[in-house]
Amino acid sequence: MSHDRLQRILSALSADGEGWSASRLCEVCPEIVGANGAGVMLMSGDIPRGSLCTTDGVSHLIEELQYALGEGPCIDAYHQDTVVAEPDLAAPATRRWFAFSPPAIEAGVRAVFGLPLRVGTVRLGALNLYRDSAGPLSRDQHADALVMADVAARWVLEVQAGAPPDVIARELEIGADFHYTVHNAAGMVSVQQSVSVAEALIRLRAFAFSSGRPLAEVARDVVAGTLRLG
Repeated sequence: MSHDRLQRILSALSADGEGWSASRLCEVCPEIVGANGAGVMLMSGDIPRGSLCTTDGVSHLIEELQYALGEGPCIDAYHQDTVVAEPDLAAPATRRWFAFSPPAIEAGVRAVFGLPLRVGTVRLGALNLYRDSAGPLSRDQHADALVMADVAARWVLEVQAGAPPDVIARELEIGADFHYTVHNAAGMVSVQQSVSVAEALIRLRAFAFSSGRPLAEVARDVVAGTLRLG
């Protein structure tokens, strides 16, 4: 990691004098990398916890689509533990993300990039960047994005280290969308159907997709007891 590159990014993060926060990390990412927007998705094992921060409506939609559908650049970057780039979402060399891509394209997304958040062997999630025009990141932009992902991962790990076990740190919850209702519903389905929570989440997604309903709406019905998956 270039010392000068790291110092430039740290200076940008501290430039507003307000101190570091999740929203500040997301806000600085597009400026540093040359993207239109950014988002951070946190993961735990095979389960996405939700969006830590986003910069605008489009980046929020990207995170919501990935959470609800279980596919997209952040999901792949996390599971494959490598940078996932799609410089032309509308005309990719290899088609993927069949459910994610159409609504993302409709929202104006033309290129997406997912970078894993990890510190050593600890994997935390992924950083997502998008552009409204097709094209790859330059070599310098790619290097900047890697440093941003590393800085974000270390900040998340440091903040969470101060929280009690199994409790998300307060600093991480500010402005985040961790889909607690969906996680509660997945837990209920897990018990009802004797499957893992990860499998229960897949079944919730499948039901929501097949019925044409938002995942959050299905989850609310499950938690309320008005819906029981067969």
